[in-house]
Amino acid sequence: MNSSQNIDLQSSPFRGRGGHGLEAIILAGGLGTRLRSVVNDVPKCMAPVAGKPFLYFVIEYLLQQGVDKFIFSLGYKSEVIIDYLNDQYPTLNTQYSIEAEPLGTGGAIKLACSFATEKDVLILNGDTIFKIDSNELSSFHAEHNADCTLVLKPMHHFDRYGVVELNADSSVASFKEKQFYETGLINGGIYALNVAGYLLENLPQKFSFEKEYLGALFNKRKMFGIVQDKYFIDIGIPEDFEKAQKEFNTKMIDFSKIDNTWTLFLDRDGVINHEKHKDYVHTWDEFAFYEGVPEAIAVFAKTFQRIIVVTNQKGIGKGVTKLEDLQQIHKNMIAAIEDKGGRIDAVYFCPDMDEESPNRKPNSGMGLQAVKDFPDINLNKAIMVGNTLSDMQFGRNLGVQTIFLPTTRPEVDLHDERIDGVYHSLIDFARELKNLC
Repeated sequence: MNSSQNIDLQSSPFRGRGGHGLEAIILAGGLGTRLRSVVNDVPKCMAPVAGKPFLYFVIEYLLQQGVDKFIFSLGYKSEVIIDYLNDQYPTLNTQYSIEAEPLGTGGAIKLACSFATEKDVLILNGDTIFKIDSNELSSFHAEHNADCTLVLKPMHHFDRYGVVELNADSSVASFKEKQFYETGLINGGIYALNVAGYLLENLPQKFSFEKEYLGALFNKRKMFGIVQDKYFIDIGIPEDFEKAQKEFNTKMIDFSKIDNTWTLFLDRDGVINHEKHKDYVHTWDEFAFYEGVPEAIAVFAKTFQRIIVVTNQKGIGKGVTKLEDLQQIHKNMIAAIEDKGGRIDAVYFCPDMDEESPNRKPNSGMGLQAVKDFPDINLNKAIMVGNTLSDMQFGRNLGVQTIFLPTTRPEVDLHDERIDGVYHSLIDFARELKNLC
């Protein structure tokens, strides 16, 4: 079987209002004094969680949410964060807002806003992850023409946070002090903020965003709250820092064991190439590699014995995609990959309309056919990479380990038991594999 063969298996937005990218200010200048008992002298956002700086998880989640412009508000040991970002995220669209002296949260945001290019920005803390729906926040913020929108998290039986109360129109009614509450809405520390309006406020250089902007002006400005009951963790205290160690330590794949006896299964749309929303890639002209994919597969070719593509292609069954066009797509795709030093050993596709087809993912037919065609494949030494939970279930059904790329499904719970590892893109997976193998 040559590498260009197609195998047909059948049954016999917080988007800127100008149309540009989503922009976020990450407040990452904290000293982390409450973590000194468990963490060395580093900025709080750089505290190691599951073997990585916590900031890594913040950035990866924001990338999943469509953020493509980052402003890092820095202070204490800013060079540690800058060096990390330059090393790990060299292509990230990044600006640095550095405080010469502590300005308080309000002053830090004010300075960072001077770097903003969008009308509205997302504000969040580098030591907290609150898995908000940024598209819902963006729409709500725009519909209310808000100066500031707070994302609120429902909590029960707590005394660590104050409570935010809302009016019937979702405008902020009051902020209540920290005390024990049976239930309430807490400020999750994520805001959509109108940049121009905020910069025009007559506020000092150093001030508290929470007290002197939110608390003092909520009844004078258009401030609203949107409730999102999503995953939330703040590593600012040792107890939650330890909790994060367990919850973020989802990487189960031991890369040190991977050698040239292993097999890599890859989904196609949303992994190798851009997926068309609610449509199919019908011709080669519509096919577009994700950035770095041919180079990533060149890395895989040096490590894995077999590289197999498994892809559902219902467009063939529906008659909206021609078989000869699909075959040409795969021929050209493989040629482009080979031109960069990579290879694909086979492409299996299932055009079946029947969701119960044994060959249609998440069913394992394509993988089992690959094992028949390549007897050297050992499923105990195999990984499936995909961008849907169906791909992850395919991996589980086949008995292999799984890696999830949230390229088109940012809403997926990354702690789903079917997911063994998470990477932003195929090239990110390849980089780590290259470093660790």
